Amino acid sequence: MRHRTHFWVISFLVTTAMLIAGSLSATQQKAQDPDAVCAKCHRQIYDSYKRTPMARASGPAADGLIPGDFVHAASGVRYRLFLQDGRAWLSYQRPDAPPERALDGKQQLIYYLGSGKRGRTYLFQQEGFWFEIPVNWYAKKQMWDMAPHFLQAKEMPLTLPVDAGCLRCHASDVQTPLPGGRNHYAVLPFLYGGIGCSACHGDPSAHLAQNGKGPILNPDKLDAVRRESVCLQCHLEGESTIARSGHTLISYRPGDNLFDNVIFFVHKNTTGPAGRATSQWEALLESKCKQKSGDKLTCTTCHDPHSTVEPEQHVSYYRAKCLACHSDAVFIAKHHPENPDCASCHMPRQSTADIAHEQVTDHRIQRPAGLLVQSAQAPSKEITTVDNLPATAREYGLAYAQIALHGDPFAIQQAMRYLKEAEHSDAVQASDAELHTQLGFLAQRTGDNKLAISEYESALKADPYKSAAAGDLAVLRAQAGDLTDAISLWQSAFKEDPEQLAAGYDLAVVECAQGNAAAAVQALNRVLLFSPDDTRAHAFLLAIKSGTQQCGQR
Repeated sequence: MRHRTHFWVISFLVTTAMLIAGSLSATQQKAQDPDAVCAKCHRQIYDSYKRTPMARASGPAADGLIPGDFVHAASGVRYRLFLQDGRAWLSYQRPDAPPERALDGKQQLIYYLGSGKRGRTYLFQQEGFWFEIPVNWYAKKQMWDMAPHFLQAKEMPLTLPVDAGCLRCHASDVQTPLPGGRNHYAVLPFLYGGIGCSACHGDPSAHLAQNGKGPILNPDKLDAVRRESVCLQCHLEGESTIARSGHTLISYRPGDNLFDNVIFFVHKNTTGPAGRATSQWEALLESKCKQKSGDKLTCTTCHDPHSTVEPEQHVSYYRAKCLACHSDAVFIAKHHPENPDCASCHMPRQSTADIAHEQVTDHRIQRPAGLLVQSAQAPSKEITTVDNLPATAREYGLAYAQIALHGDPFAIQQAMRYLKEAEHSDAVQASDAELHTQLGFLAQRTGDNKLAISEYESALKADPYKSAAAGDLAVLRAQAGDLTDAISLWQSAFKEDPEQLAAGYDLAVVECAQGNAAAAVQALNRVLLFSPDDTRAHAFLLAIKSGTQQCGQR
C-alpha cells in the first residue's frame, strides 16, 4: 500500500534481540520519539503534526492491529488477524481441503503500515527477508480483502517483497538492502519508521548543534523544482518509475532536484487519475489553475503537511483555498451559492485500480463538462515523461520493460529498441546489470536465446548477485544440457532471493531428475517455507515422499 507513514522509534538493539530471539513483544520496542527534540522549539507544529496520518500511520503491529476474519472466495483461504500473548499474528487455513491443497499456518506480524484513513497492512520477516502480508484493511468500506492485484489470486501470495524503493515513503533512514534480494537487510529495513521531520527538512545535525540557530532546510525557501521535490518524492509514481544511472530510489535527499535521481513515465494522452492512487501531480499539471499560476501554485498552497483538516471542516477549508484566487465577489455570489463544496464538482473522486476499494481526488480542477470529455480520451501505448522532462534511451527502455512484464507486444518492441540503443551508445552501460537483465528477459521472451544468454552473462558479470538474471540463465543452461551450471545458478538465485520461487522449483525438478532426492526435498521445503500455498511445490513434495515420484527415474 502507498500510505504515508510514521513509526514510533524502534530501538535498534531491542529490535535486533527480538528478531534473533523472538522473545519480545512489539509493545516492548518503543523508545523516545526522534522528533521530540524538535518539539522543544516547535511545540505547536510538533503537536499538530503528530495528529496527521503521516505521523500516526504506523508502528508496532500489536499496537495497531485491526482484528479480521474472512474467507477469500477465489482461493478458498481463511485469513484471521488476532492478538495472542501481546503479539500480532496472521493465520491462514484452507478448511476441508484435499491433501494437495491443504494449508494451515500463521505468521507473526512486526509492524503495521497505514493510518487507517485509507487502509492498513502489516509486515513480517523470514530469514531476514521482509514481506507484506497478502491482505489489507480498506477503510472506506470497512472491510478486509486481498492486497491490490491479488483479488482473484487462486493461491495465497506470501512473497510480496518490501523493498527500499517502497519503504522510502513509509519509513525514515531506510537501509540499503544486502546484495541479492531487494528485501533482504542485515537487521532492519529502516532505523526509524515513518515520515519524520528530516524527510522534508533534511539532516538537522547542524541546526541542533547550534541550539536551533544553525542551518535547517525550509522547503518554502527552495526554487520551485526542489520545493516540489520534497512532496513528490512520495506523492508521484507515474506508470513507471526509473532510477537514473548511478542513483537508486532512496538516493534522493531533501533539497535535491528529485528528477536528477528518478524519472517518471506515463502513457501519452493519459488524463486525470488514470486509475492510480498517486496521480495528483500529473493531473494538477493539466489544470488551468496550475498552468495560469505557474510556480506559485504548489502542493502546500492547499495542503498543510503539519496539520490535518477535520472532516467537518473540509468544505469550508478547501473553499477558502479556492476563493483565495477566485475572489471576485459577484462571481462568488452567483456561482452555485446552494453548494459551497467546490471540490464536489471540480475535483470529483474517482476509483483507483492500484488500491482496491479506494478513490482519489481528481486534481485537474476542471469544469464538469471538461472532465467528461477528457476522461473519454483513450491513452496511447506510447509513454512519455511526467512534465515532458528529458530522459535517456536507457530510461525509456527500462520504463517500457516494466510495462512489457504484462505481455504488451508494443512495449516489448520499444523496450528492446531503446535498451539496445543504450547498450551500444555508452561504455558505462557495460556495468549496468539492470539494463542487461531486462534486455536478456526480452530476448528470451521473443525467442532469441543466444542474445538472452549473452545479456544475462553481462548482467552477472556486472552484479554476481543479480538473482533474476541467474534464474533465467539457469533455464537456458538446462535447455542446452548444461545441468551442472544450471543447478549452480538456481542455487544462487534462490538463496539470494526467495522471491525467485520458480528457481527453487526448477532446482528441485533437476535435482530429482539427477537422483538427488534429498536436495530436491530441501529445495521444495524452502519454497514452501516462503510460499506455503505453492500448489506445484506441494504436489511435487507429496509425490516424492509418497514414492509416486522416484527421483532418478525418467
